[in-house]
Amino acid sequence: MTETGKDRHDTSPPCETPDAKADEDFPTVIVGFLCDPGLPSEKVRSLADGLASELSAHVSDRVSWEVRVETGPLRLDDDGRVPLVHLAQELRPRYGWDLIVCVTDLPRQLSTTPVVADISVCHGIALASLPALGVGGLSRRLRDTVLYLVGELGHGLLGGKAGRERHRAGGKWTPVTWVDNPDDEIEVSLALVGWRGRLRLLAGMVRDNKPWRLVPELSTALAAGFAAAAFGIFYSSIWSLADALSTGRLFLISMLAVAAMVAWLILYNRLWERSGTSRTKAVLYNSASLLSLTIGVTSAYLVLFAVTFAGAFTVIESGYLARSLGHPVDVGDYLTLSWLASSMGTFAGALGSSLESEEAVYRAAYSKRERERRRRSRELREAEEARRDET
Repeated sequence: MTETGKDRHDTSPPCETPDAKADEDFPTVIVGFLCDPGLPSEKVRSLADGLASELSAHVSDRVSWEVRVETGPLRLDDDGRVPLVHLAQELRPRYGWDLIVCVTDLPRQLSTTPVVADISVCHGIALASLPALGVGGLSRRLRDTVLYLVGELGHGLLGGKAGRERHRAGGKWTPVTWVDNPDDEIEVSLALVGWRGRLRLLAGMVRDNKPWRLVPELSTALAAGFAAAAFGIFYSSIWSLADALSTGRLFLISMLAVAAMVAWLILYNRLWERSGTSRTKAVLYNSASLLSLTIGVTSAYLVLFAVTFAGAFTVIESGYLARSLGHPVDVGDYLTLSWLASSMGTFAGALGSSLESEEAVYRAAYSKRERERRRRSRELREAEEARRDET
């Protein structure tokens, strides 16, 4: 949403001279942000200092803008949605905010359409979803989205016409459009359209999961991996096997090792989302889980490879390795040995992950809000199964 600020700027009243402004007593409009802990709060706070001047430039220079930020988990209703109207009724008297923008790291969809934001102009509140902003240029996209949302809400507050023109609100490569929302509490939603929109949402969900956290979180699995890799360093039969394998076969073995650990983590810890009432949402969440775990396990594999290579290079004397293999050796032979040993360690790490608690795996694989969503989904599913068993 890189052009919404420009659209708002084009329709704003012409700026007055400084002398004319000095003679006016502009009303103050307080814009309050309620952000989920973590990335939403961090990103909004980084934008907050200069946001008042941005609002004056792009929304209206006839009011004095004041920006306030609060951090706290957005409450979800029984259907897993954020009750915007109830939040507006609760937050406005508590904090004295005129306009409210909520920022969450929960992905949102209308059927199969990724949603960037929901807007209720009559209640002066909007909700922005970070995953729909993708990966690259997150701060810039969030800034443009916030300016656009506050512009919509501000026009409604100041008595102007909210500019909800039914056309694409974004650029050519990141198309955003208005869509009707069936929720009575939400007037319209900003949605990404086409396959680019769905890919951007998926990439944002993977980023929000921070898959690289898998490396320090799964300590037991990594310990089992290091132990198995060390076996490859000390046994000459592994050296001969690594020397005999082609590069293509070693690559295939490493891919199988990563796939085995990802599959084990998903199946053993029941991370696969059932279709339930929405097959599309299940596909989205399962794709995000699969990509997140693949990135995390690959990161762990690379760490294991680096440690194994350092150990092999330190422990195995080059002359002894050459005599064992029957030919002169160089760094490539150490790399090949470490490659096979790391694959062995990854297979062992998959089994070692069984000793991790389910909460540790969830903490490693998902963001806090995604863990909360999955817990709620599981509780509802178990309650439904219990009711079926009773009947």
